[in-house]
Amino acid sequence: MKRNKTLIATIPLMAMLIGLVMYQHVYLRTQTDVNSIREEQAIKTKTLERYITLISEKPQLEKNLASLKEARKADDSKLIEGQTLSLAAATLQDMVKDIITGRGGTISSERVGKPEDLNKFKVISVSLDAVLPDSGALTDVLYSIETRTPFLIVKEIDTRVRNYRNPKELMVKLDISAMTGSR
Repeated sequence: MKRNKTLIATIPLMAMLIGLVMYQHVYLRTQTDVNSIREEQAIKTKTLERYITLISEKPQLEKNLASLKEARKADDSKLIEGQTLSLAAATLQDMVKDIITGRGGTISSERVGKPEDLNKFKVISVSLDAVLPDSGALTDVLYSIETRTPFLIVKEIDTRVRNYRNPKELMVKLDISAMTGSR
């Protein structure tokens, strides 16, 4: 009978201990796993929402990119083009030469100046000695140079009458500069 009393007392105690072990090792571990899965799910949901937001902004971003490219193209049209500084200077020289000869002038000499640094850009310059038929041609040349795209700037001008007895032809020395994006 004593054994039966001990057995009857130990069975509920063992059941409680088994329940406590099951609670700690099975239930609590399952709860932590469920919580970690919920946290991962919440993080993935937030990431997915961010992706959806970015995808919905894509058309607007493409429009902005296109407008920036157009603005860059417009700004690049204001610069002298050339793969190298020498080619850009030759382009500038040809532009000015075409302007002067188009107004009836002749070029007697031309020189390319040393390029100057201006942040990301370079300033190239050319010097030309020309003979123009009259002061009207000089006015037209200066107007064409100053109102042209890409922008050309007259840095220095020296004008003299070629023959004082017949003051018609002018000898002109021009220093003209322009910006280029060439390296």
